[in-house]
Amino acid sequence: MSNVNLLLGRIIIGIYFLVFGAIFKLFNYEFTLNYMFDHQVPYTEISLIITIVLQSICSVSILVGYYSKLSAFVLALLTILINYYMHDFWNMSEGLEQRHELQNFVKNTGIIAGLLILSAVHPGKYKLGH
Repeated sequence: MSNVNLLLGRIIIGIYFLVFGAIFKLFNYEFTLNYMFDHQVPYTEISLIITIVLQSICSVSILVGYYSKLSAFVLALLTILINYYMHDFWNMSEGLEQRHELQNFVKNTGIIAGLLILSAVHPGKYKLGH
């Protein structure tokens, strides 16, 4: 059962970062770039390219279970940075936008927790490689 749970967890989080992370950013490049610029992300375009590359490589790595511990840790660190720069609810006036960013911040914090757990455990029986 635990091997199946690990596989399902890896599939869900891998697809999340591949589809709603890397692929979304790639197909909505200008929108994402402007959004990052509005949030004063340093080196905006380079940061976006690095984010797309890391989310692509690490999500596939987690999906197949190859270097998944390292990839989960890298995505956890990246998501911490995304939370700090992109979901900075503490810099906003009270209102709908602040509540939306707070919700995203809290959601990402849960994802970070899951990634940190994944970075600490073996990927399970169903993986690529040894």
